[in-house]
Amino acid sequence: MTADADGSFDDVIAAVRERVDPSATERASLGEAALQLIEDAQDAIDDLDVDADVIQVGSTARGTWTAGDRDIDIFVRFPPDLPRGELERYGLQIGNAVLPNGHEEYAEHPYVKGEFEGYDVDLVPCYRVPSASDIQSSVDRTPFHTEYVERHLDGDLAVDVRLMKQFLKGIGAYGSDLRTKGFSGYLTELLVLEYGGFRETLESARDWQPPVELDPAGHGTTEHDDPLVVVDPTDPDRNVAAVVSHRNVARLQHHAREFLADPTITRFFPEPTAPLDVDAVRDHLDARGTTILAVVFDAPAVVEDQLYPQLYRSRDGLVRGLEDAGFDVLRAATWAEDRAVLFVELAVADLPAIERHGGPPVHVDDHARGFYEKYAGTVEGPSNGVADAVYGPFIDDEGRYVVERERDVRTAAGFARERIFDVALGAHVESALEAGYDVLVDDDAAELAGEFGIQLAAYFSPTP
Repeated sequence: MTADADGSFDDVIAAVRERVDPSATERASLGEAALQLIEDAQDAIDDLDVDADVIQVGSTARGTWTAGDRDIDIFVRFPPDLPRGELERYGLQIGNAVLPNGHEEYAEHPYVKGEFEGYDVDLVPCYRVPSASDIQSSVDRTPFHTEYVERHLDGDLAVDVRLMKQFLKGIGAYGSDLRTKGFSGYLTELLVLEYGGFRETLESARDWQPPVELDPAGHGTTEHDDPLVVVDPTDPDRNVAAVVSHRNVARLQHHAREFLADPTITRFFPEPTAPLDVDAVRDHLDARGTTILAVVFDAPAVVEDQLYPQLYRSRDGLVRGLEDAGFDVLRAATWAEDRAVLFVELAVADLPAIERHGGPPVHVDDHARGFYEKYAGTVEGPSNGVADAVYGPFIDDEGRYVVERERDVRTAAGFARERIFDVALGAHVESALEAGYDVLVDDDAAELAGEFGIQLAAYFSPTP
């Protein structure tokens, strides 16, 4: 059966395995590279006056990596009483010695990232703590994850983990970064271990009733407000699935249900999205009869795990601001390349000159009197340019004072131009907007296809 075939469950899985199982040659090559990196790191340690050891971690250490992955994670473990500053200094010295053409990056603390024999290598310092409950930085628990999975995972289950990873990649739910909010490699391994295989994991996920709580090591769950809770076997206070969004839990359920009913290889390897051009975007707008508003600005120069939470906060703040002002938002999105965009589609983007402003019930004496007196002396009727003109006050059917007053902003575009700093924004996004931004509407917004054609294609052809 070819790798493009669909059919029975077993036929599809066989075809997928042809593409995701690393070959013996690929395994040997990666293993040799990892051993050499470990030796080089140990040699660098021997040149320093420090006690440390070297281990390989991650999916390539656990045998759950998929064919074509070129990532090797090497951790250098230091004594837990070593001051943080010295750990960082020694870690960078060792990393730069092993990867002389690499560069320094920063997560919770600095590490070195580089290339070795065609592999992407992270060389990360951490503390050699007695248990994952004693960690001093988040990376300290990673060796415990590797040890746990290696102890419980056999070769057959490793195959099922690779299948599950590729399935999650195919449906767009793989990756614990804060842009994706999906399933990490370690979480995927724990799910396959918990349920006993790839098919069993899909059958269980199909029937989940969130919130779902799993406790592989029987620690006892603590309080978590997440749709999926998987208690870390190495750290009972941690939910391995804490980052997974409601959407991605539901996405896995949907695709598990669909795949089990109709196995197809496209769940694992979907066709790439073809970008829309400007004319195609305009055709969508004409057909939908909506208004597009795009706030465009230079993307802040921060890592994605800082950028996307701020973009999401800013998108949601803009949507709330527009809705509070009376505009009807249909859907919204945000994307970033060299520029970033807050993209809002509105069912109602233009509003009348006046708005209803409700006051307190008449029987609430002090507040009611204050509201009435505030508006009773204003000009009634058309304002002829008078900004504070109102109709009323009058009393509605619920016994409340009401006025109809001139609206501050009548268009969504006007709101974005005049009041965007009144909404909740991410700190770096707010700074970027202060440096300058453009507000694009409809045909002008369609020009974004040149930079965001793939994202716009996905937006106008949404799928689960």
